[in-house]
Amino acid sequence: MTYQNTLAFAQEQDKQDTLHHFRDKFYFPQVNGQDAIYFCGNSLGLQPKSAQMYIDNEMYKWANLAVEGHFKGEEPWFNYHELLAAGAARVVGAKESEVVIMNQLTVNLHLMLVSFYRPEGKRFKIITEAGAFPSDQYALETQTRFHGYNPDEAIVELYPREGEHTLRTEDILQAIKDNAEELALVMMGGINYYTGQVFDIEAITKAGHEVGAIVGFDLAHAAGNVPVKLHDWGVDFAVWCTYKYLNSGPGGTSGVFVHERHANNPDLPRFAGWWGHDASVRFQMKKGFIPMQGAAGWQLSNAQILPLAVHRASLELFDEAGMDNLRAKSERLTGYLEYLINDVHVGKDVLEMITPADPKARGCQISLLVKRDARVLFNKLMEAGIIVDYREPNVIRVAPTPLYNSFEEVYRFSEILHQCLEN
Repeated sequence: MTYQNTLAFAQEQDKQDTLHHFRDKFYFPQVNGQDAIYFCGNSLGLQPKSAQMYIDNEMYKWANLAVEGHFKGEEPWFNYHELLAAGAARVVGAKESEVVIMNQLTVNLHLMLVSFYRPEGKRFKIITEAGAFPSDQYALETQTRFHGYNPDEAIVELYPREGEHTLRTEDILQAIKDNAEELALVMMGGINYYTGQVFDIEAITKAGHEVGAIVGFDLAHAAGNVPVKLHDWGVDFAVWCTYKYLNSGPGGTSGVFVHERHANNPDLPRFAGWWGHDASVRFQMKKGFIPMQGAAGWQLSNAQILPLAVHRASLELFDEAGMDNLRAKSERLTGYLEYLINDVHVGKDVLEMITPADPKARGCQISLLVKRDARVLFNKLMEAGIIVDYREPNVIRVAPTPLYNSFEEVYRFSEILHQCLEN
C-alpha cells in the first residue's frame, strides 16, 4: 500500500474501510470537550455501547428471579459461561470445548502451571522472554520456588542480541535446543507488551514439543489483536485477559485454552473446584472430584455473571467484524502510523521505534523509545487529547486498534506529535 501524508488520503481510507462503522458502537472519553484520540486499547479497551444492555439483562434477572436465575429464564446462570465459548474459541483459533471464560488472568496462569509445570528429575527449567509482563515473571518465580527450585537457575530468560530491541526467532529456537534435556516448559507471551513484538507461536510450540517440553502462552496482548490458531498449532495451554483488545471492562474476566489432548485427562494434576465438577452430578454434593470434559473442567467457582455479560457483548462485535478483517485493517492502520512517524522530520534524533518493522511480527502497537524528556512528550500528547500509554523508563506505546480507530485519527496524531516535538 502506498501511503500519503495528507488528511485527504486518511479520510479516503476511512471511506473505503468496511469496518469504519464499528467506532460508533463504542464510547470515547472526552478531552477538552471533544472525543479523545484513544490509542490505548493495549491497556484498556473502550466500552461497547451494547455492554450496558447485557448487564441490565442480568440485573433484571437478579431483581426478579434472585437465586432462581441460576436455573430459570432464557439464559440461566448455571451454564451462562457456555454462551461465550464459541465466540472466544473463534478469537483464539480453538475448538469450543478447548476454551472456558473464568477467573482472571494470573489466577488462570497459576492454575495452568499447576497442571503443566511438572518438573521431574533433570527436567525443571522454564524458558521465557526477558522483560515479560511482571505478572508472568512473578507467577513463574513463585511456581519454581513452590517446587523447591531457585528461580535464577530454573528460569531461562531470553534477551535480544546486543544493540537490538526484539528477540530473533532463531535465537528462541536455539535456546530451546540448547536446554533440551533440562527443559520442562516454554512459557512466553504471544506478544511482548513492551516492544509489541509478535512471537512465532507455531514455530516455538513445534520446537518445544520436539525436545519433550510443554508449551504455553500468555495471550494478554495477542487475543483480539492478531489471529492465532492454538488448536492447529498444537499449543498445550494458553491464558488471556479480556480488558485490553477484547474491550470487556477494567479487571474483566479471563480466558483459558487447554488443548483437547489434555482436556479430557482426569489424571492430570489440577486444583479443583465445585464448578469444574461434572455438571450432571454437581448438586449431589458428594466427595470425589470428577472433572467436566474439556477446558471447563478447570473451573473453580460459579461464573462471574456481570463480567461475562460484558464480555459477551464484546465477542458479538468480534464475530460481526471477523478476526481476518480486523487483522487486514490493523496491518494497514499500523503501517500508516509507522509511515507518518518516519515522515515527521522534527525530532528524528529523539524517537526510535523499537517495534518490528515487519507487519507480520507486530500487532496494532508501535512502541516509541524517547531518548530525552520522554515524560514531557507524553504529557504534551495527553494534554492535546491523545491518550497513549507510558512505560518506564522512556517508552510511549501507541496502539491504534482496528475495531474503533480510524486513519484520520492516525493522521491527526502525527500532526500533534510533530507539533509537540517542534515545541
